[in-house]
Amino acid sequence: MPEAVRGLTDNPGHAPSWYAASARDRRVRPMLQGETEADVCIIGAGFSGISAALELAERGYRVVVLEAERIGFGASGRNGGQIVNGYSRDLQTIATRYGKDKATRLGEMSLEGAAIIRARVEKYAIDCDLVDGGFFAAFTDKQMRAMEAHKADWERHGHPGLEMVSAQEVGRYVKTGRYAGGMIDRLGGHIHPLNLVLGEAGAVERLGGQIFERSRVIRLEEGTPYRVVTEKGAVRARYVLVCGNAYLPPQLPEISGRMMPVSSQVLTTEPLEAGLAQALLPANYCVEDANYILDYYRRTADNRILYGGGIGYGGRDPKDITAVIRPNMLKTFPELAGVRIDYAWSGNFALTLTRIPHIGQLRPNLYFSHGDSGHGVTTTHLLGKILGEAVAGHAERYDVWSSLPNLPFPGGLRFRVPLTVLGAWWYGMRDRLGW
Repeated sequence: MPEAVRGLTDNPGHAPSWYAASARDRRVRPMLQGETEADVCIIGAGFSGISAALELAERGYRVVVLEAERIGFGASGRNGGQIVNGYSRDLQTIATRYGKDKATRLGEMSLEGAAIIRARVEKYAIDCDLVDGGFFAAFTDKQMRAMEAHKADWERHGHPGLEMVSAQEVGRYVKTGRYAGGMIDRLGGHIHPLNLVLGEAGAVERLGGQIFERSRVIRLEEGTPYRVVTEKGAVRARYVLVCGNAYLPPQLPEISGRMMPVSSQVLTTEPLEAGLAQALLPANYCVEDANYILDYYRRTADNRILYGGGIGYGGRDPKDITAVIRPNMLKTFPELAGVRIDYAWSGNFALTLTRIPHIGQLRPNLYFSHGDSGHGVTTTHLLGKILGEAVAGHAERYDVWSSLPNLPFPGGLRFRVPLTVLGAWWYGMRDRLGW
């Protein structure tokens, strides 16, 4: 089989992904040089930072975004492109941990991230291959029962788009014999994530915001205003939002010590004959399975199969991404045995101990958001908007999120990876044994 593509020359500064190869906006924004002023300086041009920037720009704030690499360089431009509603922990778990009132409030917001994406795609005419519909696949009867309970809990919080799928009906959504059934979410969907964040960044710029690439923050000088220093420039701003997530440098240990980078791997096939692509995924829904270490996949606009999975705690990548992901793809779709793999890449997301995002304030007017724990496409859009609301003096929803415990990993930076790997091994064994 031909080797997967490992590098791109036409969109430098990005991972060697199909997203980078098919990005609609390849402009390289300028590096910050010299001093400038803003109402708000945002560190990080991924979904969280750009979502906050767009919320603030729409409210009339002068916004400057500083990005160490390129817009969407991290997880925002590398993920599976799936619009998955909710959080990495279900609302019943949230109620058990934090109380019924917190679960109710978070439940009220749990569909908003997807709604924000759809509203911005329409408002700013962002071409990002938006398709509605998602399918959660169950391997066992136990997973089906868990989905039924999940559906009932969602519906108590106002989610109208869920429907259980029997084993006999799975073929409407995915042509495979692997699953015992599943659940569809009509409010889910999929997008080209890099084109989405680039389109949102373009909207920020049209509203007067400035975005500087290749402008890594090396120092934050406290004062009124703050002075955010890069290698060749600085921004003076009353408010600073830290939105670096898994790619945040260690200048702020209060944040970096309470999350762990985790890598996930993705590949895409060559473009398939349109009839084959449609036969494999007839409804064109995105799919993710119910295992602890899950697979996720979908069709792309040019009829590739994009397939992801794997996990690397601490952000460690396998030597051969294709060798890790392709066997799982062939278990699902043996029809793809002779198909070429065109792109294979990896990217990190930020995991928290609770698997619930952290959002808060380190010092007056210095806010942060990170740790979406694998559900970042929608949650980042929600929390970026909530950061913008807090800056604008509307902190009611921010207060709900910031009140949730922000806990360090047991064992500190040295032992967080082996302890988490041990836990993942246990849950992975349960998946394999059907417990």
